[in-house]
Amino acid sequence: MTSIHPRLRPALAVSLGAIPGALSRFLLAVYLEPYLVGNVPFATLIVNVTGCFLLGVIAPLAFARTFVVHPDLRLLLTTGLIGSYTTFSSYELDNDKLLGNRDMAAEGFYWLGSTGLGLLALELGSRLVLWGLASWEKWDDLT
Repeated sequence: MTSIHPRLRPALAVSLGAIPGALSRFLLAVYLEPYLVGNVPFATLIVNVTGCFLLGVIAPLAFARTFVVHPDLRLLLTTGLIGSYTTFSSYELDNDKLLGNRDMAAEGFYWLGSTGLGLLALELGSRLVLWGLASWEKWDDLT
């Protein structure tokens, strides 16, 4: 049996955690969809909140000095599993660290920047794709 190169181990750990994390998100959303109605994306909200809760449980244990958690297992659980389940939980962990540092300027910038710039980037990307598709359809009509 061959051993895995040390530089590949972290990437493999993240990948192995990402598979069940992404599948859990997908399956939970599919399961909840028939039960949730209205304009609010409740499935995503539930995933984001449960992901934050799970990261809140896992991160202190994974980074505690009391427990010895292998760095690969830490990556598998935090970045891989929870990170693919919801990146929102990672965002909230970063917010919590900034709040803990009591740097309100950095916290405010990160919070407003992530929310505002994220929404602007989403809108820009969407509009660019829609513009490209419209241009493509016009060009296709000419041929």
